Amino acid sequence: MADSFRIEQDSMGSIKVPTDVLWGAQTQRSLENFSISGDSMPHEIIHALALIKKAAAITNERLGKLNPTQKNLIIKAASQIAEGMHDNHFPLKVWQTGSGTQTNMNVNEVISNLACLECGEELGSNKPIHPNDDVNKSQSTNDIFPSAIHIAVTISLEKKLLPELQLLIESFDKKSKDWNGIIKIGRTHLQDAVPLTLGQEVSAWRDQVATAAKRIRSSLSELYPLAIGGTAVGTGLNAPPNFDIEIIKELSVLTGISFATANNKFAVMASHDGLVNAMSQLRMLAVSLLKIVNDIRLLASGPRAGFAELNLPQNEPGSSIMPGKVNPTQCEAMAMVCTQVIGLDAAVAIAGSGGHLQMNVYKPLIGFNLLQSIDLLTTACECCREKMIENMEPNHKNIQYHLDQSLMLVTALTPEIGYVNASKIAHHAYTNDISLRDAAMELDYINIDKFDQIINPSKMV
Repeated sequence: MADSFRIEQDSMGSIKVPTDVLWGAQTQRSLENFSISGDSMPHEIIHALALIKKAAAITNERLGKLNPTQKNLIIKAASQIAEGMHDNHFPLKVWQTGSGTQTNMNVNEVISNLACLECGEELGSNKPIHPNDDVNKSQSTNDIFPSAIHIAVTISLEKKLLPELQLLIESFDKKSKDWNGIIKIGRTHLQDAVPLTLGQEVSAWRDQVATAAKRIRSSLSELYPLAIGGTAVGTGLNAPPNFDIEIIKELSVLTGISFATANNKFAVMASHDGLVNAMSQLRMLAVSLLKIVNDIRLLASGPRAGFAELNLPQNEPGSSIMPGKVNPTQCEAMAMVCTQVIGLDAAVAIAGSGGHLQMNVYKPLIGFNLLQSIDLLTTACECCREKMIENMEPNHKNIQYHLDQSLMLVTALTPEIGYVNASKIAHHAYTNDISLRDAAMELDYINIDKFDQIINPSKMV
């Protein structure tokens, strides 16, 4: 049993570390002190930190702070981590120090130990690469951890969520064009209103998503500037001149994204308003999607006692007791996702306001909630699009029936006979359960040929 642990040293003394892991003393202390829930630090943040370590090694060597051998060892180890080859060696929880220091050290220690293995040295020996002195050179957790969140969130938005939103927009656009000739009754206050086309109704959903995507793209402008180079409080202490500019160049090459050095590192380290803004745009997308799926499940309600103007794909049984029942489950799943994202946004807003002086200590929560929201929204949109939206169809019979029965077509008569007389026709039709045409004939407020000419739904849309 004694051989199942190795003894490692850090500034606080000795600690036992399992022999078969790549992390070191500081990671082990965090594991023992913060066993809170099952929420592990997102791998996207780990991979972004590894990219920073890789770029830092290149920059430090260029500026004379590392030798080529050290640089190459860090690059090799960091590249493997960024590719996800060692994900099981990053076990720390989200709920740890608010700076993310322990996760930064987790990455530093794994890189150091991978270098140990590469050179035939013992794990934990810190030879030939020291986690603090070499891997973390010219850096502080305070500048690189928020930078890693920026990088991870930007990559996730640009490569996951925004492409999926474009597919969703295209799906709604196709439905809008295909259904533009289907005239139906509109509804306001959940009451009958004047007509529109089904295509026009769907176009509103399309453009809601398109506007939300535009807002998200706009929020990226506040994520591109990074705090790297500010080190502990924004002054750049212990970083060589031009380190910030040079490392940003490397990161832009590594990611294919044009990151920039923040003009005021004190601002982006003491607060995380750009991340709060990005989260708020995810909330706005959730608000839009929640409205859209609520519309869809209303229009699909029935099949015989509701609107039943849309037929949704029948993917699975809807009830354990009622045979044949099918529910709008994709709408319900999306509604829960959107509700969760709205709640996560509230937490990020509070976290963003929680900085004190030169430090915000809610960094892991902010990163976790943003990345969770992006993943939830991306996968929910994909599922909803593939399993419902692409295959939903109009119920032409019910659409026509509701259009024919509507009393609000009388609105088109107002310019001809006035609001009061048009209102009397509508009330007479409703009270006597007759059509608008019959009511108009009985009240004799308008010539029936003129009535037929005006009450034409195709001209109203």
